[in-house]
Amino acid sequence: MPKAPDDTMRPLNLPPCNAPVRRLPTGEVQIYDPLRRKWLVLTPEEWVRQHFTAYIARAKGYPAALMNNEVALTLNGTRRRCDTVVFDRYGRPLVIVEYKAPRITVTQQVFDQIVRYNMVLHARYLVVSNGLVHYCCRIDYDTHSYAFLKDIPSYPEISE
Repeated sequence: MPKAPDDTMRPLNLPPCNAPVRRLPTGEVQIYDPLRRKWLVLTPEEWVRQHFTAYIARAKGYPAALMNNEVALTLNGTRRRCDTVVFDRYGRPLVIVEYKAPRITVTQQVFDQIVRYNMVLHARYLVVSNGLVHYCCRIDYDTHSYAFLKDIPSYPEISE
């Protein structure tokens, strides 16, 4: 496996991911994203994304066919991108996932960012991960409340 610059390929608090990695003649290191079906520059955030999507697909039963990376949306007239959106069987957003590089601390600002995205998408679950720590909360639209969960639920648990 090619060595990436800095701490891009550091161990994470996720199962190992066997995403293909390559080094171009220019020296650029890339990782293959099976959801987008293309090679991307390997950044610390992309390293987390590939591990996390592989984890929820394998360990939590999230269908790859219902996951999209870099989902475009318009918020207050500005184009934004959600890192990963998981949809239900009817094509409605069910989970939004926001990734940060492992060196980035997950703060209230990160949650504010994903909540703004959810103002457009109206997903029931919000997940934030820097590859080392993962937070998941469930939005209850009936009571206008939210609750943090101890673990990321499986797809069968949330798609009923």
